[in-house]
Amino acid sequence: MQQNKAGYAHKKVRSEFRGAHRMDTAEVILSVLVVVIIIVSLLSNILVLICFLYNPEIRKQVPGLFNLNLTFCNLLLTVSNMPLTLVGLVSKAQPGGDGFCQIVGFLETFLSTNSMLSMAALSIDRWIAVVFPLRYHSKMRHKDAAFVLGYTWAHSMSFSTVATCLSWVGYHRLYASCTLSNPRASSRTQFVIFTVFFHSFTFLLSFIVLCVTYLKVLKVARFHCKRIDVITMQTLVLLVDIHPSVRQRCLEEQKRRRQRATRKISTFIGTFMLCFAPYVITRIVELFPAVPINPHWGIVSKCLAYSKAACDPFVYSLLRHQYKKTCTDIINRLLKRSSLNASGRRQENQVNSIPTD
Repeated sequence: MQQNKAGYAHKKVRSEFRGAHRMDTAEVILSVLVVVIIIVSLLSNILVLICFLYNPEIRKQVPGLFNLNLTFCNLLLTVSNMPLTLVGLVSKAQPGGDGFCQIVGFLETFLSTNSMLSMAALSIDRWIAVVFPLRYHSKMRHKDAAFVLGYTWAHSMSFSTVATCLSWVGYHRLYASCTLSNPRASSRTQFVIFTVFFHSFTFLLSFIVLCVTYLKVLKVARFHCKRIDVITMQTLVLLVDIHPSVRQRCLEEQKRRRQRATRKISTFIGTFMLCFAPYVITRIVELFPAVPINPHWGIVSKCLAYSKAACDPFVYSLLRHQYKKTCTDIINRLLKRSSLNASGRRQENQVNSIPTD
């Protein structure tokens, strides 16, 4: 009888252990999503880095330094934090020991902060280039860009170091990753103040800079579009013999020009908010224990934050004409080299197939 009870208890514990490690459908979907984000982020950021190294014109430009810093942060985040989040999601346990998790959490805090500030620096660069085009080269030089990047690194390093030294970095089950976490109740008030302060001076500050600079850029762009539209309409009025189809194409081009600037600004600000806002809001709501948070939502918000590393190469680099042309040149050069190698091998085979006396 006792053996039967012991066997039953053993089977129950074993079934509960298997149930605790069994992944449901939502977790499987989230795991696949993390894998897709890792692949896209890795390939796209490597492509941006290749374009930067291949094209000397991109390296000479000041925005190239900001793009390089952003690409560096995204690549390091992709290879260091995202795979460990995937491991934590699948195994439902902390990947590695506490010391290892603190190092990974330090990197996550540093890289995410640095990437946000890099986007703010890019918006400031665009604002100076559009609003002060004649003084851009005197206002934004390479040493000025290096000073801005120095601030982003110092800002990111200070918050990451403080969190690590106070043991506020560790494995967080809600996000299945090593990130900001405070398991001790004794320092809860200090952790709440730090978290609010940290997100105010990273996410909120970057968002305000993005809105202010890009809205000014949009205002200037619309002003220039209006001037061009007036000149175009005056020209169309003078050209009375112009064909109606040509007139219609000119009007459509005016409309596309107005929409293009709005679409670009909306993409810059919209992707920033869509990717980072859910995660930051969740971290703030988490500070109130009375508010329950769905564990699946925690992973979703983390995936959205990670997806910014996959979006940035397209938003800031790969969709621009200069990067498109560089990618085309690289592909054409590779294809030309492979075709030359193939023709060389064919000629060698033909020479070898000639009979000799």
